Amino acid sequence: MASAAALSAGIAGTAEAAPRTLTYNSSGAGEFQAAVDQGAQVWNNSVVNVRLVKTTGAANITVTVDNQWPRAYVSSLGRGRWVMGRQAVNEGHDTVRISSHEFGHLLGLPDRRTGLCTDLMSGASAGTSCKNPNPNTREKAEVEANFRTAATVQATTFVDAA
Repeated sequence: MASAAALSAGIAGTAEAAPRTLTYNSSGAGEFQAAVDQGAQVWNNSVVNVRLVKTTGAANITVTVDNQWPRAYVSSLGRGRWVMGRQAVNEGHDTVRISSHEFGHLLGLPDRRTGLCTDLMSGASAGTSCKNPNPNTREKAEVEANFRTAATVQATTFVDAA
């Protein structure tokens, strides 16, 4: 963020708002905590106006694990929980891609079952050979817009079965 002195001196351009910080707690994600952290880092490297920060206490986003399919429960933009489902992992889906995809739901993105590996939100429809955890240009822009305008996101459940 540009300092007030730099702005008044005309050194920095227009001031940008500080990124919105969303905390996530993955203590319930079992053996997938590293993949959850990598998924959060993918988003931190992809967008500028939202940051996912790990915590062990109360959080905007809670991540757990079970033996079903991955799914996200979005209560509002940047708030809710998601589940790393072992069923998808056991079928060969990439854990970091799953993590990035599920975080994408909490960042306001819907499923778009295009079947394209380049589309993060295509989810399982891209097949088990797809290892791409990165959002495409459109997905990045949509998240940036969501947090620039504080978009309203309806409470939604996303179940990412193939």
